Amino acid sequence: MRLARVHVLVEINDESLLAGARDVLAALHKTVDSQGLSDEVRIVETGDLGASGTGVTLAVHPDGITYAGVTVDDVPELVGEHLLKGRFVERLRASSRPPVTTGLVRKQTRIVLENCGRIDPESLEEAIAGGAYEAVARVVEKKLLPVNIIDEIKASGLRGRGGAGFPTGLKWSFTAPGDEKYVVCNADEGEPGTFKDRLILEGDPHRLIEGMILAGYAVGANRGYIYIRGEYALSIRRVQIAIEQARKAGLLGQDILGTGFDFDIDVRKGAGAYVCGEETALIESMEGKRGNPRLKPPYPGAVGLWDKPTVVNNVETLANVPPIIARGADWFREFGTPGCTGTKVYTILGHAANCGLIEVEMGTTLRSIVFDYGGGLKDGKSFKAALIGGAAGAFVGVDGLDVKMDFDNLNEYAAVLGSGAVLVINEDASIVDLLAGILTFFRHESCGQCAPCRHGTGRLVAIMDRIRSGEGIAEDLGKLIEVARAMAQSSLCPLGQSPILPIETALRCFREEFLAQMGASERTA
Repeated sequence: MRLARVHVLVEINDESLLAGARDVLAALHKTVDSQGLSDEVRIVETGDLGASGTGVTLAVHPDGITYAGVTVDDVPELVGEHLLKGRFVERLRASSRPPVTTGLVRKQTRIVLENCGRIDPESLEEAIAGGAYEAVARVVEKKLLPVNIIDEIKASGLRGRGGAGFPTGLKWSFTAPGDEKYVVCNADEGEPGTFKDRLILEGDPHRLIEGMILAGYAVGANRGYIYIRGEYALSIRRVQIAIEQARKAGLLGQDILGTGFDFDIDVRKGAGAYVCGEETALIESMEGKRGNPRLKPPYPGAVGLWDKPTVVNNVETLANVPPIIARGADWFREFGTPGCTGTKVYTILGHAANCGLIEVEMGTTLRSIVFDYGGGLKDGKSFKAALIGGAAGAFVGVDGLDVKMDFDNLNEYAAVLGSGAVLVINEDASIVDLLAGILTFFRHESCGQCAPCRHGTGRLVAIMDRIRSGEGIAEDLGKLIEVARAMAQSSLCPLGQSPILPIETALRCFREEFLAQMGASERTA
């Protein structure tokens, strides 16, 4: 890698590509060459820089300046003023272009995302410079045993970042004995408004690969699979490049680093079914079957992929493993709360002034996420609510702004972290319409395998249609809860068990809005 006076990191993801990032890149290379700066300026494709909805974004280091909304026409001024003369182009700075403010680029506690937006995700050399495979090297150097890895993960307090928050080390320890085992990464990110896993894959794929190697070693698996949502074309390409690089470097395949441990990874593409985010439906899909959930027990740890013991973790969970093994459980426990250690990656969206990706410590308040990082609400509007955790999440009103965002504290509000999506809702939005959209989504995505979900989702939508049309009655609100509770108690998988949470929290916080929609504050059957 050549040394350079300035590094220009250009964000390349699905969103920026649609905004013309490739054209901006080409213009940067051409203009830098024409100005005779090729030996001083290095232009690097990198992962997500944090903000969303800002067009083409780039960062200039070591100056620490972020530019947003950059077009081809802006490139000559950027190169001539900043890269040649050292004068910042204020009109393009992220801090001066609404709706982007300094919120998303303020100081974050980054563990999972520490290299995203800092390295070229298609360069193994840069990944290693950023600490990749240090944990694998420590395992080799210290001659750590599989039980040592599991014990370290248990001691760290790492809990699954896929939604349920089950202790990761405990889950690994439940893996049944067997000559053939598998590690599966669930990258089928189908929760509406959630894109954190995609940006981890696009920004630092080697972090995930290392996490899977460590998981495989810990549970005695020799094969790993990454099940990626088929629409994530850039994620798939970058992960496949990283796998090939790791193989050539002896970090995947047979006898990794001379340890005698064999482990390799393949990619499997999903086909966009929301239900395949459930681990057993995902396994069915990987086996070439329709993605229907299985009855549990048995759990995948005993009977998983091809009926072999299988560990299934999501992207963010596995991405936490390498730094824990490299730096120790005590280091990880310095972040977050005693019961929920580490950090959490959130996607802020909706009516927030700054939409995008952040990583903060567990226990950070919703108020801080919305107002400090999200920059408050657009157009001076007031905060009405936030939907936390995606469509299967919970509505939290103004009285919940000071809730600490972790698995334990959210229980007090009957809410969950879920996928990490935080949909910010302003004073003008209709909670009735939002809930109707959620229930319509569940009806569309139900696999139809079990009757409670198949019929229940349709019944919920029918009730909501009646409420929205003004023909509902007060008892309809009780019917929503009654149907959703029956589904929660009898549905086969989390999809059918999910509607109860948004329904109950929406009605608890905004019941009067539903009654007003029906004109039924006093009207009964």
